[in-house]
Amino acid sequence: MLSKKKIHPTEKSGFHPRNKHGMRYDFKQLIATCPELAPFVKLNNYQDESIDFFDPEAVKMLNKALLKHYYDIENWDIPKNYLCPPIPGRADYIHHVADLLLSDNPGFQKDKLFPGNKIRCLDIGVGANCIYPIIGSIEYGWEFVAVDIDVAALESAQKIIEQNPILTGKIELELQENKRHFFEGIIGEDEHFDITICNPPFHSSAEEAQAGTLRKLRSLTHKNVSKPTLNFGGQSNELWCEGGEEKFVSDMIWESRRFATNCFWFTALVSKQASLKAIYNILKKVEAQEVKTITMNTGNKTSRIVAWTFLKPGLQKKWKASWN
Repeated sequence: MLSKKKIHPTEKSGFHPRNKHGMRYDFKQLIATCPELAPFVKLNNYQDESIDFFDPEAVKMLNKALLKHYYDIENWDIPKNYLCPPIPGRADYIHHVADLLLSDNPGFQKDKLFPGNKIRCLDIGVGANCIYPIIGSIEYGWEFVAVDIDVAALESAQKIIEQNPILTGKIELELQENKRHFFEGIIGEDEHFDITICNPPFHSSAEEAQAGTLRKLRSLTHKNVSKPTLNFGGQSNELWCEGGEEKFVSDMIWESRRFATNCFWFTALVSKQASLKAIYNILKKVEAQEVKTITMNTGNKTSRIVAWTFLKPGLQKKWKASWN
């Protein structure tokens, strides 16, 4: 039975003003750019064009179309069961940290970040999809070093880079051989990054990840779903780690002290409001000079970027002067 057609706002709520995905998906345009998407687009119960967001292949094809339409990425794919991230939310992270680099620097010309000239970004946990470096390099011209502990994920990311000349020379991939480290073994003694980004594993165990998926599916379908279907996929190290995001980010903060003058801003995405108290306590213990929390509202989801720096105001000013 068909439902009465809903009247949807043209613009999505909460997205960063520069996010190209702030409007509702125009499937006709996306299909014109990426004809392979066409078989996955159907009319839903409200007579709107959409895809089945519970079908991993449909979600992956939507991502492929979005990357081709908005970022000129001609060839993109990921291995089966690897994380296929929602691109609008990933783009928001990049745009917000671009604003972070511009903050408290009235003498700096914004057009020098659009595209950027000397900005170097370190992506901790790039994954097989390579999404953050794609968006950051295309939107702002930043150079990326992208790190992962998974060899197969890095092989997938390397394939994406090699098959898209637009990414040539912009993204360097590195294997983190020690799973307990974030920056150790990656950042050289005299190496510098303007910003680090990370989307930590959310859950603390495989069971918690499975339970979270079931809750999401039951909420979206209003049915008693008993078998989880990861429409966005994900390997174990992408979805969960011991202690969840709270311990992951806390450990990252402790280690970041040793690279206090190698990076201007360290950042991490924090999904759970409850994780913030412990994270703020650690930041106080390591004597971070400045801490900022940036709220992101993408659709119905609220998350935040926690950013910290060890640079005193004088060093911050000197660092920013190097961008001009």
